[in-house]
Amino acid sequence: MNIDPFTIEIPQATLDDLHDRLAHTRWPGELSGVGWSRGVPLDYLKGLAEYWRTGFDWRAQETRLNEFPQFTTEIDGQTIHFLHVRSPEPDAMPLIISHGWPGSIVEFMKIIGPLTNPRAYGGDPADAFHVVAPSLPGFGFSTPLQETGWETARIARAFAELMSCLGYQRYGAQGGDIGSGVSGELGQLHPDRVAGVHVNADPMAMAALAMFGNPAGLSALSEEDKARLEELGRLQADGSGYIQIQSTRPQTLGYGLNDSPAGQLAWIVEKFKAWTDPSADLPEDAVDRDQLLTNISLYWFTQSGISSAQFYYEAFHSGRSWIARSSVPQGWAVFGRDDLMRRLVDPDHTFAHWSEFDHGRHFPAMEAPDLLVGDIRAFFRPLRASI
Repeated sequence: MNIDPFTIEIPQATLDDLHDRLAHTRWPGELSGVGWSRGVPLDYLKGLAEYWRTGFDWRAQETRLNEFPQFTTEIDGQTIHFLHVRSPEPDAMPLIISHGWPGSIVEFMKIIGPLTNPRAYGGDPADAFHVVAPSLPGFGFSTPLQETGWETARIARAFAELMSCLGYQRYGAQGGDIGSGVSGELGQLHPDRVAGVHVNADPMAMAALAMFGNPAGLSALSEEDKARLEELGRLQADGSGYIQIQSTRPQTLGYGLNDSPAGQLAWIVEKFKAWTDPSADLPEDAVDRDQLLTNISLYWFTQSGISSAQFYYEAFHSGRSWIARSSVPQGWAVFGRDDLMRRLVDPDHTFAHWSEFDHGRHFPAMEAPDLLVGDIRAFFRPLRASI
């Protein structure tokens, strides 16, 4: 398996095309007084698009991303792009971290340094990791998507092969959203190689997983817990339009995402409003605006709006459980404290590690990087002896 160094170099003509398309966006009308209840407000998106066009410095962000060693390889017929950042600590633990949708490797920009070099960030060097952060097939530079069938189990098999090729025979796995499923599959497929699985989640995502993955277990909940779960279910259903179309007609959606940067911007920004800390009035109050636009730019430049949406079609038609359980130690970090969550997901307290945080939600690597890094360190600390 050949591994080739990779540098992000977006052509200037591609940047100019983005700016030109944004300048000539045909904006829709808007009903008065509806706020965010029907999607992204017009004035807000116009302002963000104008900043993307005239204020956002892609070249500066590109330079920051290229500070992380990057590579590409081919596994199972698919180009796989990944960051591979080795720690200066010789006894560091290998760790593969997997992102979700609508995220990318950009999510990890604030956590890779503290994970790989804790000494430089005031931490204990004994907590160091060698970090491998792949772009999911169909996301970012793991494109173009070559064929159908890339659901979580197949992605996990490819990532396991990647870790073997890099010489890591035993390692930890971490992820959120799609990445939590991939990490769980890694533990299920290779319990002899995966020392432990750490996932981050938020209450709405966990409620959806419980309802889809273990509906029989819901009967044991109290009436109060069932009422809370129904409330979470209503909130989840209100924002589930993206699932309905991405799991049924991703190709149709893709024409708009691939042709209109304003459309791609709105499609992702709406989720950053809905899925970040509810105390934040706007997405950029929860995450750094430039990091958010770097993530969206990656979708635009790689034309991965459509190919990333294909994952949902595969997931909904694979016939596999949404929750991959294994015998390896599991750690959960819940961003959005809710007493129901552990009773829902781990009622018998079988998980090796459980944490809940008031701050952050779906994108903790961007919203609360220090909390996420601390929890990853704490979970894997007792497992290092097995590496």
